[in-house]
Amino acid sequence: MTDTAGRTSAAGGGPERRYRRRWVRRGALGLAAFVAAAAGGGWLLYAALDANITSDDAAARELARYERERPTALVKGAQNILLIGSDTRSGDGNARYGRDLGSERSDTTILLHLAANRRSATAVSLPRDLMVDVPGCLRTDGSRSAPVFTMFNSAYSVGGSACSIRTVEKLTGVRIDHHVVVDFSGFKEMVDAVDGVRVCLKEPIHDKAAKLKLPAGEVELDGEQALGFVRARESLGDGSDTERMERQQQFLGALVNKMQSGDVLLNPVKLYPVLDAATSSLTADPELASLRGLYQLVRGLRNIPIKQVQFLTVPRKPYVHDANRDQLVEPEAGKLFARLRADQPVAVTRGTPGKTARPGGDTGSRGAPSPAPTFRGSTAAEHGCA
Repeated sequence: MTDTAGRTSAAGGGPERRYRRRWVRRGALGLAAFVAAAAGGGWLLYAALDANITSDDAAARELARYERERPTALVKGAQNILLIGSDTRSGDGNARYGRDLGSERSDTTILLHLAANRRSATAVSLPRDLMVDVPGCLRTDGSRSAPVFTMFNSAYSVGGSACSIRTVEKLTGVRIDHHVVVDFSGFKEMVDAVDGVRVCLKEPIHDKAAKLKLPAGEVELDGEQALGFVRARESLGDGSDTERMERQQQFLGALVNKMQSGDVLLNPVKLYPVLDAATSSLTADPELASLRGLYQLVRGLRNIPIKQVQFLTVPRKPYVHDANRDQLVEPEAGKLFARLRADQPVAVTRGTPGKTARPGGDTGSRGAPSPAPTFRGSTAAEHGCA
């Protein structure tokens, strides 16, 4: 139908209008197909990462068995995570680090406390030679061990992560909300995924046992070098576990610097390979053993100021009956554990520990902040090379 001028009416719709409608429909279908493909690809990536993580269901069952004896969480929102570095020789890439002696040990154990307001994080190294009460634990063969007073790292060897968690809770009174276990190969892959981590060395390192030959000054460590750096003990420095834990803390501080300065946590392109490496090497409690669980954890870490990421070793001294073992220094250790339980500020210093006033600390009778105890340690800000 046309008007007197020969133009096509709106009702009929001429060839040009019909062409535009077909183009819009095809464009919409193409866009929908693209979105569906992208969503499908995203889902496949999500599913692949999610499936990488090993859920520690056996530990969850064992901890549930002893729920009544476990500490109660005192502050809502605060979280305590036990980070365990396993020295297992089984699995891809781990055999090169020695013979499989039939049992794993906790080569490194760190109690990580995240404040409820997510404005601070405190990582406490627990020496593997610390003498502690290890409860009776379920062995892999189904039998149960007897309670014993022995070195801390034997807890993991006897009963895995559940035994380590129960031992830490008994020692500290701190409720462990989550745990993560990482092996040698996984640690290397995570370091390589962030393209190495830069540390500053006061003197060169030439250590055959650790397979390290590094110059003094700024050094970019790849995964293999980083593993040697944090694991070396007897043949590096004075051979003490103290120096070894300090190197671990130095490296973790440098890693935090790398993650924040490189915007890794905010850049999907940078974050994906890190997540892929991390999830492939993690064994975690069921609640944390998913991308959703890890994302919620990481999201809470993004805004913590570098100066408020703190590292320290639990106050300890040579064991009275064996100088090659450790025991807690009291009352300092007790004060540290009490503050972690109550989610109260902890201060660290490289100098001689003392007391310092901290905003948000305990309040005295007049409402003014009372001094918070200071412990020997460092912050992530001190481990950068700037």
